[in-house]
Amino acid sequence: MKFEYKVQGGDFVRAGHASSEVKKILKQLNVEPSLVKRVVVALYEAEVNIVAHAYNGMAYVDIDASRVLVRLDDNGPGISDIELAMQPGFSTASSTVREMGFGAGMGLPNIKSNSDEFSISSEVGKGTHLEFVVYLNSK
Repeated sequence: MKFEYKVQGGDFVRAGHASSEVKKILKQLNVEPSLVKRVVVALYEAEVNIVAHAYNGMAYVDIDASRVLVRLDDNGPGISDIELAMQPGFSTASSTVREMGFGAGMGLPNIKSNSDEFSISSEVGKGTHLEFVVYLNSK
């Protein structure tokens, strides 16, 4: 099962739409609740990163019997130092984003910690590509 979701930069009202839809799907498929939570937390964090930092992006979700694969591509400023961005608490969020309760610098670390596989690449001035996998069965 494959799904696509548009994510609009700056649209905090719709931030979390994709993760909410995927949560419903996974529950309908009777996926173990702890695994649903991991997928939803990681996807929500990734969506918020696009909303807070990019102009727009897409979330692609591929669900099969063994795993959930999520790929996100955004058009935005990119990340100049991924290693630094992966450090808990590091944030480049604007003061406006922080005032709304986002931008604490835990997004990327939370995505990684809730994933079985995680990869990120970015090009300054172009955008960021993020992928993560959560396995639904014991490895």
